[in-house]
Parts: sequence; structure tokens; C-alpha cells
Amino acid sequence: MTDQERQTRYEQLREEIFAVVSGETYLPARLATASCLLAEAFRPRFFWTGFYVVDPLKSEELVVGPYVGTLGCLRIPFTRGVCGACAASGETQLVPDVHAFPGHIACDSRTNSEIVVPVFNEDGTLAAVLDVDSEQPDAFDEIDKAGLEAICAGLLTA
Repeated sequence: MTDQERQTRYEQLREEIFAVVSGETYLPARLATASCLLAEAFRPRFFWTGFYVVDPLKSEELVVGPYVGTLGCLRIPFTRGVCGACAASGETQLVPDVHAFPGHIACDSRTNSEIVVPVFNEDGTLAAVLDVDSEQPDAFDEIDKAGLEAICAGLLTA
């Protein structure tokens, strides 16, 4: 898939995801829809696609939410791994080699690269992070970052 084709595909997915979740009030339904459509659109490059949600009882910890892929880690503190770094900073983490990332949590040893994007509530607080893993090294770039950020930016408000 060319860069232009990927960019166009992200734009189409954004519209499709927002159309499906529009008016849906149940957070897991919104997240499950996004996980499924993203995983299917970019398989096999997207090896694991899903969300870690901020635990309402432990505000500095993520708990696994809807995902497509192999078994995910159940909980991730904001102080550990790529997902934790995204949650703590509120910024997308684009990691070409997870094995070189300090404190990386290997939920599946086949993962070689990762991108994690924050998902914010309407009030600006962190609701979740979108985690996408790939078996390929350096699988994600600025096109993926822009496309996933655009989806995550409106995921809870569409």
C-alpha cells in the first residue's frame, strides 16, 4: 500500500468509525468498533490493536479494554512501558524498536514496533490509549501517527 493509499484509507476509516459509533453511549462499544475496523484494515501489519482504559478506581493505571489480537497485558501503570509513557505524557508514542524502549512490557514477544495514541474525554482528561503493535520492525510512521490521532481525537465525541 502506497503512502497516499494509506492516508486515504485512514480518512475513510475515520468516517466509517464515526458513522458507526455516532450516538453510541457505551464506551466499550465505541472502542471495540474502532479496534475491529482498524485491525481488519491494516492486517497483518497491525498484529495487536486495542485500547487500555484509565481505571476509574486507580487513576494512574491502565486496564485492558476491547482489542483484537493475542492476549494483552491486564494492567499497565503509567510508569511502565510504551502505553504508560503515552498515558503519563498525553502524547503519541511512536516506537520503531520496542526492544530498545526503556521499561518496555512484552505482552507478546513477537511484537517489534508499536504506536500508542491517547484518547481524551470531552473535558480533556485521559480516557484511554490506543495501542497498535506490529511484528515488523519500524512498522509505523508519521502517516500512521496522523491517521490514528485523527481517529482518536473524535472517537469519544462522534
